[in-house]
Amino acid sequence: MDDEHDIDPWLFNISSDDSEEHERFLKFKGVFLPCMYLTVFVFGLVGNSLVLVIYIFYQKLRSLTDVFLVNLPVADLVFVCTLPFWAYAGTYEWVFGTVMCKTLHGMYTVNFYVSMLTLTCITVDRFIVVVQATKVFNQQAKWKIWGQITCLLTWVVSLLVSLPQIIYARVERLDIHVCQYHSEAISTVVLTTQMILGFLLPLLTMIVCYSSIIKTLLHARGFQKHKSLKIIFVVVAVFLLTQTPFNLAILIRSTSREYYNMISFQYAIIVTEAIAYLRACLNPVLYAFVGLKFRKNLWKLAKDIGCFPSLGVSSQWKSSEDSSKTCSASHNAETTSMFQL
Repeated sequence: MDDEHDIDPWLFNISSDDSEEHERFLKFKGVFLPCMYLTVFVFGLVGNSLVLVIYIFYQKLRSLTDVFLVNLPVADLVFVCTLPFWAYAGTYEWVFGTVMCKTLHGMYTVNFYVSMLTLTCITVDRFIVVVQATKVFNQQAKWKIWGQITCLLTWVVSLLVSLPQIIYARVERLDIHVCQYHSEAISTVVLTTQMILGFLLPLLTMIVCYSSIIKTLLHARGFQKHKSLKIIFVVVAVFLLTQTPFNLAILIRSTSREYYNMISFQYAIIVTEAIAYLRACLNPVLYAFVGLKFRKNLWKLAKDIGCFPSLGVSSQWKSSEDSSKTCSASHNAETTSMFQL
């Protein structure tokens, strides 16, 4: 999604016979972008920070899943922390200098790719946990080490594929100062990499892995089966609804230069890009908060900071855990409950 910062020159230099329409677009952009960026920033900051706090102080990294669920909020946190700068630059102009331009481009791009690659790893992890539960149970320590190595590799790969944008990022004077990279060759490489690592790879992985998971769950016994299926459909639906529109928009725009100067298409780019960024807010809900163990620790945190001093939630969670253990009486039921992170 870093491609959005490459369109700033056209956002400020749209050739249109209808100057009033152009003015309306700039006013819309000046209000919509900072509102959406800052909304994603606030909710993404709170949600992902909660995940990190709970994993650091309440929940040890006992499994491969836990390793990935720490890597994801770290990437999303750094990602959302760049948004206030882009919000200001999109509303006014770039005032932060060349060093910050390269730095923020690097932070933005690297963490975008880390986040998407980690989502792919989580999908594969869930496939292994559900479809090959016995193998995972017998080799938990080994899988955890592989998870740590995989997380490190996601950062290395993300840094490598982001180098062109970091190297070529610079501040240019157009109608106003903008931070961008602008090169036909680089733009083609960036678009191809973004489409493959940021959309097609996670999507294909979800289709393949979740199809096998659904097949396994349909043959499983236990009351959590239908809940697990619902979570799968929600995860896939959210990914498609948030990521598909923007990726289609930039793909269509890349086919013809005339789209750069179409005000109606610029509306589409801005709106779909903002929708795509919502993943940073939704990731904590989809990949951490649905877990019984995580929610139990979230309640502990709330009690420790004095939010619910008089609520006896411990017995509620004990009852839930007992029910979960009952569900895990058979191998198939265990497989089903293990999907509940």
